[in-house]
Amino acid sequence: MTAFTNPTAQNYAELQTAYDHFNQALFAGMLPSCLITLQREKRTCGYFSHQRFADLDGRTTDEIALNPAYFAVVPLVETMQTLVHEMTHLWQSHFGTPGRGRYHNGEWADKMEAIGLMPSSTGKPGGKRTGDCMADFAIEGGQFLIACADLITRAFRLSWYDRFPAPELVAAGQLTEGMHLSAAVGGGSTPAQALHVQASLVVRPAVATPAVVNKSNRMKFSCDCAQSVWGKPSLRVMCMECNTTFKPLGIVL
Repeated sequence: MTAFTNPTAQNYAELQTAYDHFNQALFAGMLPSCLITLQREKRTCGYFSHQRFADLDGRTTDEIALNPAYFAVVPLVETMQTLVHEMTHLWQSHFGTPGRGRYHNGEWADKMEAIGLMPSSTGKPGGKRTGDCMADFAIEGGQFLIACADLITRAFRLSWYDRFPAPELVAAGQLTEGMHLSAAVGGGSTPAQALHVQASLVVRPAVATPAVVNKSNRMKFSCDCAQSVWGKPSLRVMCMECNTTFKPLGIVL
């Protein structure tokens, strides 16, 4: 059986290759093995769960989940950032002191910065370094970008992507910091761009749905910490929790 006829094996082998590479390059090979899964959590690029799985012999292992909905709409470097972000949680779980709940504390932020990723509540320069909802961006000349460039030059790729990315994800992908990086580190283009798989152009399977008439002219908005508000399409409001602007989800009632 070839890799093409076994997409499950190919997909997870590529993710394992990336995990092993960054483990050696950024964590000196200290991290234990974990179970990498694909989970479509709304507005979540990935997450870490300590000792989430167990086998029939009573052994346990951590979980790193990645959201495949983003694979086609952000540059490869952004997906690798998500993986390393969660690997840093795994590192802290075994060798440090995690914050309560989903809080990203100073120890985690310091480790992220040390390996070349700057924590940011906005995903851009100027955001808060700690908090419940935390993104990051690559530090120019940092260890992460060096390690990522080394991986990419080995012809690494994620072969499988979502053919039907949601329009809001395609739009969000164009705004990521990774779009400004060179192609050598997986920046500047996305699978959706390279393969002309834009959400507005994809022909989806036909499903009979009733026509919806917009009578209220109201739209749903969401911030980076997943809170939501409803208002007119022209609404402009900031979230006091994560200090980000509420963005339209394109849902009209």
